[in-house]
Amino acid sequence: MMHNQMAYMANQAYRGAATTVPPLKAVSMLLGGAVSFLQKALVAQEARRFEEGHEHLTKATAILRGLSHNLDFTNGGAVAERLYQTYSALILASLKAYGRPHARESFGRIIAGLTEMREAWEFVDATRRGGKADSALKW
Repeated sequence: MMHNQMAYMANQAYRGAATTVPPLKAVSMLLGGAVSFLQKALVAQEARRFEEGHEHLTKATAILRGLSHNLDFTNGGAVAERLYQTYSALILASLKAYGRPHARESFGRIIAGLTEMREAWEFVDATRRGGKADSALKW
């Protein structure tokens, strides 16, 4: 039940963000949120506050799941498929790293990847103005 509720909440957060700000800005904001929650999860884990850390980890992965479930494969084609694979890999890597001795290094790579994705979407948003760069996203 908790898994379904988190997925629903992630989907609602994504849709809410997408309706209040431009779509590419929403993606950027949500990726930033995932980064923030992963950073908080790591801090909590290192402080041995495992329940709190798990809560942050769950929120981060829910954001990524929400993003992956709102891709438009019809219009996005290979880009949408690649984004789906990337989000799925990041979710799995986050779950596998949490609580492990190498969590700091693993989370560092995951956060760096998400930060790079966020910056790429911000670049696309800044340069597209009227183009179809967001065709992989479902709105």
